[in-house]
Amino acid sequence: MSNEKRERRVGTVSRGIRCPIIREGDDLAKIVADSVLEAAEYEGFEIRDRDVIAVTESIVARAQGNYVTVDTIAEDVRNKLGGGTIGVIFPILSRNRFAICLRGIAKGAKKIVLMLSYPSDEVGNELVSLDQIDEAGINPYSDVLSLEEYRRLFGENKHEFTGVDYVAYYEQLIKDCGAEVEIIFANHAQTILNYTDTVLTCDIHTRKRNKRLLQKAGARVVLGLDDIMNAPIGDSGCNEAYGLLGSNKSTEDKVKLFPRNPRPLVLEIQKKIMEATGKHVEVMVYGDGAFKDPQGKIWELADPVVSPASTDGLIGTPNELKLKYLADNDFKDLSGEELRQAISDSIRKKDADLKGSMASQGRDVIACSEDEVDRISKAALGLTTRQLEMALWESAVRFRGLSLDFIAQNKIDTVKKTGVLDYRIPKISLDDIGGNEVIKEWFNEEMAAFDDEAADFGLAKPKGYMAVGIAGCGKTAMAEAIASSLGVPLLELSMS
Repeated sequence: MSNEKRERRVGTVSRGIRCPIIREGDDLAKIVADSVLEAAEYEGFEIRDRDVIAVTESIVARAQGNYVTVDTIAEDVRNKLGGGTIGVIFPILSRNRFAICLRGIAKGAKKIVLMLSYPSDEVGNELVSLDQIDEAGINPYSDVLSLEEYRRLFGENKHEFTGVDYVAYYEQLIKDCGAEVEIIFANHAQTILNYTDTVLTCDIHTRKRNKRLLQKAGARVVLGLDDIMNAPIGDSGCNEAYGLLGSNKSTEDKVKLFPRNPRPLVLEIQKKIMEATGKHVEVMVYGDGAFKDPQGKIWELADPVVSPASTDGLIGTPNELKLKYLADNDFKDLSGEELRQAISDSIRKKDADLKGSMASQGRDVIACSEDEVDRISKAALGLTTRQLEMALWESAVRFRGLSLDFIAQNKIDTVKKTGVLDYRIPKISLDDIGGNEVIKEWFNEEMAAFDDEAADFGLAKPKGYMAVGIAGCGKTAMAEAIASSLGVPLLELSMS
């Protein structure tokens, strides 16, 4: 065989790497890196720069030991939703993904009003077919059905793959947990408020919108699955970002939660591969891949995000050229070696951002105006460099951009995790405080020193003030009112 350099004939290759069974407490970074290196040696393939190592979220959560029991879920539901009548809306139809969570929710309530979307759930599991809907003359966008009406119109409908009638299954599950149950079928979140003002919205990708709609419509309490088990109870697991979202059945009485902050893991795997081979690979933790099964019409979208963590080289969206477009348009008169060379040159010279180009497949940069950079910088004040990097990375992955609200909330969560400071959004102003005229007058005079013009002039900002007095005289209220006037949060350190 000739030693001269030959043109590559194989494109992207995907390999499944067999690892040991993962147990709680295992050094997953070492196991993954060693498994990849051993596979490369045994199978004779080369590890190259920009190769991607993808680790399923399941083994990350197993190594973390991130589990919660049904009874722990019930305790959290009671504490946060009151233990009375709870509207549980838009759950997916799944024994693996939701049934165990529903047991915990039902144990934490006196009555469950279960509102199912129809004709299918959020990820495509059908309760009834569109043909059945058409034949019954039902408008799913406006018609609200009781369980009796649903059964009269559609009878029993078993899932195509599992053979389960999820309506009957969820109904009996709730009853077995000691709660009353009422089932309705509707597609507008606000419908549940005709039955209860305490709502747990169980949808995944539309939860923020439905929370907002319910709050605007007057719901007393609105939470999502991401608000349940988002902090530990005793020695339980938790997921600060996603709560019960992305959880899977572990046993009949326990669920495995979505991984907690896997970012250090992917960086450690990347580091180990670099130390062993000198190659810069990318690493990601992945969940559901968002494909649609053409037979069952089910989207693989039950995880809150496709990837909860990755190394920096995977941030963004593809910025690739459509070779068939170039071949059929820009280079339609070329063929053979001349065509290959023209396309190769186009790949090497492509713009950093191809958005809007017919020859493109995406983009890999996030553009920000100077004003946006300034506002994001102010929102992030107080975060360490590492905390800011994590907040920016997660914002880019989750929102395909830099979200000011998310970064601000990230800072709030970071402060609260310390267990020392309380982060409070001020709700009162100086006008709400009686008396205290001396400090009000002082503050109104000093307030001018806080604006940008004063800073440009070189005027130093006041460092603060000390208030001393008996309990209940208004010290904390005054601090909150001053924070409100400055448009900043109040950080409270309580010491006893």
